Amino acid sequence: MDLRLSDRGEQLRAALLDFMDTHVYPNEQRYHDQIEASGDRHHHPAVLEELKDEARRRGLWNLFLPDERHGAGLSNLDYAHLAELTGRSPLIAPEALNCNAPDTGNMEVLHLFGTPEQQERWLEPLLAGEIRSTFFMTEPDVASSDARNIRSRIVRDGDHYVIDGRKWWSTGAASPRCEVGIFMGVTDPDEQPYRQQSMILVPMDTPGVRVVRELPVFGHYDGHGGHPEVEFVDVRVPAGNLIGQEGDGFRIAQERLGPGRIHHCMRLVGMAERAVDLMCQRAISRETFGKHIARQGVFQHWLAQARVRIEQARLLTLKAAHLMDTVGNKGARMEISAIKIVAPAMAEWVLDKAIQTHGGAGFSNDTPLAMMWAHARTLRMADGPDEVHEMALARRELKRYLPES
Repeated sequence: MDLRLSDRGEQLRAALLDFMDTHVYPNEQRYHDQIEASGDRHHHPAVLEELKDEARRRGLWNLFLPDERHGAGLSNLDYAHLAELTGRSPLIAPEALNCNAPDTGNMEVLHLFGTPEQQERWLEPLLAGEIRSTFFMTEPDVASSDARNIRSRIVRDGDHYVIDGRKWWSTGAASPRCEVGIFMGVTDPDEQPYRQQSMILVPMDTPGVRVVRELPVFGHYDGHGGHPEVEFVDVRVPAGNLIGQEGDGFRIAQERLGPGRIHHCMRLVGMAERAVDLMCQRAISRETFGKHIARQGVFQHWLAQARVRIEQARLLTLKAAHLMDTVGNKGARMEISAIKIVAPAMAEWVLDKAIQTHGGAGFSNDTPLAMMWAHARTLRMADGPDEVHEMALARRELKRYLPES
C-alpha cells in the first residue's frame, strides 16, 4: 500500500509549507488582534482576506474537492497530507485555503447532488470564498447520534416546502457571511427508516429562520459564526431547493461525511504535531528541580508516547484515504470509523500533555493549546460519537462469527 504523495501533491505540500511559515504563523496574532479590536467575535478580519488572496495566487485553493473543474482534482490521499499541515493553525489555515468546515462538506454535496441552478446560486460563491454556509442536522430534543431520531419536518406544499423544527450546533450560522444552510429533516415519516429524511437548501434570510442563541464550547464562544441554536417556524422555500430526491437524506449524508472525517482526522494530526513542537520548545527553556523539563523522565515518557500515537493515527488515516480512492467510501467504511475513534483521542491526549508541560500558560490564550484541546474533545462527538463508531466496528468484526449480528 503506497501512502506517498503524488508528484503534484509533493509540489503543493512544499508550497503549503512555505505559505504556513511565511504567511499563516506570522499572522496568527494579527488575526486575533483584529477581531478583538472590532469588538465583534464574528468580525471577518482583513488579514484573512489577504491570506486568501495569497493562497489563490499560489494555487492553494479549494484543495479538498477532487474535481478538476470545481476543485484541485486531488486524490483523498494527497489532500489528507495537505490537511495535516492546515491543522497546525486550525482557525486560520483552512479558511485561508477555502477548505474549512462546514463549507467543504456543503460544497461536496452541491457538487455531487446539486442541480445546475443550485450550483450557480450557491456552489459558485462558496467556491470563490465570497460567502459561508452551515449544516442543520443535530437537534436539542432528541439523541441525534441516531439520526433516525430527527423530528424536524419538511412538508411539500404546492411549489414550496414548509420547514419546521429546531437545530443546534449549526456551525457558522451566526456569521453575517453565512448566507445558506443545508437542512436535514423528515419528508415522509411512513417510509422505511433510512428513506424518511431529505436535505434542502435554506437561505438564512428566509422568513421564519431565527438564531435563538449562540452556544459556548467549554465556556468559550467561538468565532467564525459560532455553533448556534436555530429555530425554523413555517419556513417556506421553493421546491427547487430540495437536494436530490425526497428520501435521499441519509445517502447524501454518507457521501458528505466520509471525506469530512478524513479532513478532520488529518487536521487533528497536524494539531498534535504543533503541540509537540510547542511542548519541546517549552521543555528546553524551563528548569524544574535543577534540570530542564526536557531531562525529566515524565516529560520524556510523554514525548515518546506522543510520537507513537501520532504516527499510528496518521498511518491509519492515510490508509483510510487510500481505500476511499481505490475502493470507494463504502469499502473504506471500517477504516473511516476507526480513524474517527483514534484521531480525536490521540490529539486530546497529546494536547493535554502539552498543556501540562506549559503549566499555567497552557490554560491561557498565549498558546493555541487550550483552543486545540477543546476542538479535539468536541470532535469525539461531532460527526458521530465514539460509541457509535465503536458499535459499527464491533458489528463488522462480529459478522465473521455471528452472521446475524
